[in-house]
Amino acid sequence: MLKPLSNILIKPAGPDCNLACEYCFYRDKASLYPQELPHRMTSAVLRSLMQQLLAQGTDQIAVAWQGGEPTLMGIEFYRQAIDFQRQFSKGKIVGNSIQTNGILIDDRWIPFLKKNNFLVGLSLDGLQHIHDYYRRDCGGKGSWKKVSATALRLLQNGVVVNALTAVNAYSVHFADEIYNYLKSLGFRYLQFIPIVEFSGQGADIKPFSVAPRDYGEFLKRLFDRWMDDFQNSQPTISVRYFESLFFRYVGLQPPDCTLMEHCGPYLVVEHNGDVYACDFFVETDWKLGNILENRLIDLLNSDRQESFGNRKLDLPQRCRRCRWLEFCFGGCLKDRIGFKQTGGLNYFCESVMTFLEYADERFRSLADSWQQKNRNYQSI
Repeated sequence: MLKPLSNILIKPAGPDCNLACEYCFYRDKASLYPQELPHRMTSAVLRSLMQQLLAQGTDQIAVAWQGGEPTLMGIEFYRQAIDFQRQFSKGKIVGNSIQTNGILIDDRWIPFLKKNNFLVGLSLDGLQHIHDYYRRDCGGKGSWKKVSATALRLLQNGVVVNALTAVNAYSVHFADEIYNYLKSLGFRYLQFIPIVEFSGQGADIKPFSVAPRDYGEFLKRLFDRWMDDFQNSQPTISVRYFESLFFRYVGLQPPDCTLMEHCGPYLVVEHNGDVYACDFFVETDWKLGNILENRLIDLLNSDRQESFGNRKLDLPQRCRRCRWLEFCFGGCLKDRIGFKQTGGLNYFCESVMTFLEYADERFRSLADSWQQKNRNYQSI
C-alpha cells in the first residue's frame, strides 16, 4: 500500500540564517552545498515543487516552510508560492505553516500571513535571560527584544501563532517561568523541543544539550502547570507533546512523528530541489533524489525511504520489554543512533519513563473521560 503524500517540509533558503544560535543543528548543512551561496530556491524549482505536490498529494496537504530561516526568501517568494498553489490546486486544500525566528517579520508580513492563513511557529525560548542564553545573532547580541516584539504583533493582529521553545541545558531549570511567560504573552499553543547534539563519533554530547534526568523533571513541572489550567475538564493551553501522548492513550495515531512506530511519513525538500528522508537526516546517505528528476510520490514510497522508516523498528531488547513502548516506539531516530553510550536506547529514555510514571494515572483519567463523552455523543 502506497504512503500518501500529505506532508512536506521545504527549506527554501537552505541552512542560511540571520541568527547564530549555539544549539542549531542545521547550519552545518551548508557544507552540502558549498558552491551555492547564498542558498535560495529559484522560481523554477518552486513551480515544479508546487505542481508536483498538488498533482500527487492527497486532498489536504500540509506544507511547512522551514530553514535555516525561511523569511530570508522575502515576502514575494511566498506570494508566488500561494499563486502556484492556487493555480495547481484543483480543489485541494493546502495548509501552510512557517517556522521563523521572527527577526524579519515586519508590518508587511502580518497581513499576508493572516490573509493566507499561515500558521506561524515562532522560536521563543522564554524570558530574556533564557532566550538570549543561546539564541544570539552573528555579532553575539541577544535576539529576545526583537522576537518578543514580533510575538506581540502576531498575537495582537490575529495571526495564528505557536511558540516553539527549545529546552536546553540552561532553560530546563525554568519550566514554570517559561510556561507562565508564554501564557502571559497570549500564546495558547506551545511546542517544547529537547535539545541534544553529539560531537565527534557520538562519544560525547555538546554542553548545551539537556540532561535526560533534568528533562524528565521539566516535563513533570510543565505537566502540572498544564493540568492546573484545565477548565471543565478541558485544557485551555495546548502542549503538543502532551496532546500527542493523549492520542496514544485513546488509541489514535499521534500527530508527532517521533511517537509513531515507523519513520518516514513526510519528505524534506532543500532549496535546489534535493529531497531527503527526514529533517534530521539531511545528509548524503539519505538523499532520495531531486524534484527536477524524480516524482515526489515515488520518492516517498521508494525502497530507500522504506529502509529509512524501518530503522525505527530496530529496537534493543530493553525497549521491547518496556511498559511504555507504545507511547514512544523508541523515540526519534536522531536521539538513538547518534550517541553510542546508550546501547541503542533513546538518549531521552530516562526522561520519558520518569515522566510517564508521574503522569500516567492522570492521562488515563483524561482518556476515560474523553471516551465516555465520545460514547455519549455517538449515542445521541
